[in-house]
Order: sequence, then structure tokens, then C-alpha cells
Amino acid sequence: MDELTQRRRLLILTICCMSLLIVSLDNTVLNVALPSMRRDLDASVAGMQWTIDAYTLVLASLLMLAGSTADRIGRRKVFTLGVVLFTAGSVLCSLAPSLGWLIAFRMIQAVGGSMLNPVAMSIITNTFTEPRERARAIGVWGAVVGISMAAGPLIGGLLVDSVGWRSIFWINLPVGILALVLTLRYIPESRADHPRRPDPVGQLLVMGLLGSVTFGIIEAPAAGATSPLILGCALVAVLSLAGLLAYESRRAEPLIDPRFFRSAPFSGATVIAVSAFAALSGFLFLNTLYLQDVRGLDALDAGLYMLPMAAFAFLCAPVSGRLVATRGPRLPLLVAGVTMGASGLLFAAFSAESSTPMLFCGYVLFGIGFGLVNAPITNTAVSGMPRAQAGVAAAVASTSRQTGGALGVAVVGSVLAAGMAGGIGMAGGSGSAAAFVAAARPAWWIITVCGLLVLCVGYATSGGWARETALRTARALEPRSGPERTGTAPRH
Repeated sequence: MDELTQRRRLLILTICCMSLLIVSLDNTVLNVALPSMRRDLDASVAGMQWTIDAYTLVLASLLMLAGSTADRIGRRKVFTLGVVLFTAGSVLCSLAPSLGWLIAFRMIQAVGGSMLNPVAMSIITNTFTEPRERARAIGVWGAVVGISMAAGPLIGGLLVDSVGWRSIFWINLPVGILALVLTLRYIPESRADHPRRPDPVGQLLVMGLLGSVTFGIIEAPAAGATSPLILGCALVAVLSLAGLLAYESRRAEPLIDPRFFRSAPFSGATVIAVSAFAALSGFLFLNTLYLQDVRGLDALDAGLYMLPMAAFAFLCAPVSGRLVATRGPRLPLLVAGVTMGASGLLFAAFSAESSTPMLFCGYVLFGIGFGLVNAPITNTAVSGMPRAQAGVAAAVASTSRQTGGALGVAVVGSVLAAGMAGGIGMAGGSGSAAAFVAAARPAWWIITVCGLLVLCVGYATSGGWARETALRTARALEPRSGPERTGTAPRH
């Protein structure tokens, strides 16, 4: 990659960011459309959870496979196929005749999406090899999430109110086509010198673990926590986890090298990613239903209400990238944990929904926290790891994000559904508002705890001890990675 000019590198970064934009925009736009989709398709709260979690579950299950496959057969090849599948899945979603078909088409979208973000991050990692330059590139990458958060509610609200919810999937078509053309023209092919062999058993165990956990959480309120269905899900989850730990530890080339987790920063980044994205998905799910179904706002007005959160996430993401590049990940992680936890606390302890100024204050605090947390996660996950396995390392970070997103919607949605005893009340009434606030309070405490986890784990895994574990892990991985080591460990 050293022969690439700076202009070509920036163009590659732009193309990779386009893939992140359509994947992230798809989720934020969909959140605004949930109430309209629920009414049109006559779906329950659990049905709405599945429109989100069917996507995130498939995405989380296949990300590591996509990353290792791209390292093996070619990153541009896999990235191109991902763009095609995601765009085609989007068109199918816009034509879905029922909730079941919509969920199925969302899964096709997710197969394509699994080939985009981790592979794009691997391309970025191998294009921007100097640590500070890479941290700045990742900061731009994180800013794209902020752009999607800012543009998604507004674009989604405008489309839902003017054309209908099906139109939210159309916006992926022009972006996908443009990304495909630019990828074929400008992104060079790259592979790892020593890619890992396929690990189908590990892949199936990962899918069994994530699928059973999420299905059990979503369906527990309706089926009952002690029902045979939910107990069966728990058994499958336990067996899948035990099998995964036993099987992967004996493989010469596992789906993910367990030695990665000997690095405290890497393990911390995984926990932080799950916590932060669980908080984000739960936050968006609760507020979308509250603003439209309780306050009675239309989709566009609900999007405008959430604009302060999105704007601060967008503004803070590049700042976080610069802070990581110059001072390491500790400061942005600590500030992110404090602000995300404080935002959840406003809703959990002080019922911020009942006061518009407090509502906006909660949005601003959450936007600041989420804007700061993304760059440290990605940079810490890939720094110090072998460049030959960049796809796998980046995929672990992406898997953690999507797992957190799936769990956030599953847990928060289930807690809300249980509290509302069967669904959301009619829009507008004071009794409905009070019932929603009471039912949502436990969910807001969960989001608060997620913020505190970001704070505590970020502090614990960004000091001198953590740096030493990262250096030891890099040395342990060096024989397998050969000359393609990055030669750097995370800054702390």
C-alpha cells in the first residue's frame, strides 16, 4: 500500500465510509419508521424488535467469517459482493408484503452488510499504516456514524411522512451503485500473506450462541421466562458457549484467536463496544416509540427532536479521533462513559421525558458520549494486532458493536413490553404517557449501567498495566504474523 498517493488513500477512505454510511443510515432511518411500520403491518413490539434484530443478529454472526474470508480470497472482492447484496436486499425490503417477508429480506441485507464494515476497516488499516494517520482516518470513520445519526431521522421522517415507510430503503440504491462503481475503479485488491483457514464449526457455534440468547430475550415476555421454549434457548446458549470455548482453544487457526483477548485493551474494547451500542440501540428504540406513540409526533418531528443527539455525535467523533491520535483512548472513553451514564440517569431517576428541556439535555449528553466512544473502540481493537489478521481483528470490534445493538433492542424492548403488559398505549393521553414512563424506567437504568461500564472498563483497560498486556500479546502473535506486524501497541 506504500505506493498509493495521499489523494488515492483519501479516496479509498471515502469509498469505505460510504459503505458504513448506508449500513448505519439504514438502522437510524428504520428506527424513525418503526411506528408507521407497526401500524401498517399490524405488528407487536416484539415484531418491531425482530425487524431490527434479525438484521443485527445475522450481521454479528457473519462479521468474523467475512473478515477472515476477505483476508483469504481478497478484500475488494468480498467488499464488492457485500455492496451488491446489501443494495439488492434493500430493494427487496421496500417490496416486502408482510412482516415475515420484511424480516427475511432484512436478513439478506445483513449478509451483504457483514461483508462491508469489517472489510472496509481492514482496507483502511492496510491503507493507513502510520498509527496517527490511522487514528485520524478512524476518526473520520466514526464521524460517518454521526452523519447517519443526524441525517437518518430527518431523511426517514421526511420519507415516511411524504411517501411511506417503504421509501426508506430506496435511499440505499443510489449510494450502493455509486460505491460499487468507485470500488471497482479505485480500491486495489489486497490479501493477507497468511490468512486463516475456514472454521465452519466455530461459525455455527457463534450463530447458535447469539441467536439463542437474542431469541430468548425477545420472546420471554410473551412465552414466559420458565417456558420450555425459553429454557431451550438458554440450554442452546450454554452449550454453544461451552463448545465454542473448548473447540476454538484447540484449533491451530480458530475463527478468532483466543490469544487476542490476553490484551486488556482489546478485551476492554470488546466490552465497551457491546455496552455502548446496547445503550445506543435501546436509547433509539425507546425514544422513537415515546415521541411518536406517546407524544403523538409525526415521523419528521420525531427526527427533529432527536437532532441534538445526532449533531453532537457528529461533532464529537472527529474530536475523539484526534484525541486518540495525540493522547490515547483513555480521555474520550472516560468522558463518553460519564456523559452516556448521566443521560440514562436523567431518564431513569428524573423522568426526563416529562420535561422538554431535560429531554434535550439527555439527548445532548448521549450524543456527546456516543460521538466520543466509537474511535477508541476501533483504534484499540486493531492497534498492536498483526496486519495479516486485520480483517479478523476489525471484525471482532464490529461483531461486538452489532451484538450490543441486538442485545440492546432485545433487552430494552422486552423490559418495555413486560412493563406495558402487552404494548404501547394510544398516542397523546396523559395516562398513556405516565404508563410509558413507568414501564421504561427499568430500561433506562439498564442504559445507565451500560454507560458506567464504558467508564469503568475504559479506565481499567487504558493504563500502564493494560499497555503491558497489549505488548505481550503482540509479541505472542509475532511468530504467526511474521513480517506483517503493525509494530505498534495502543497508546494509553
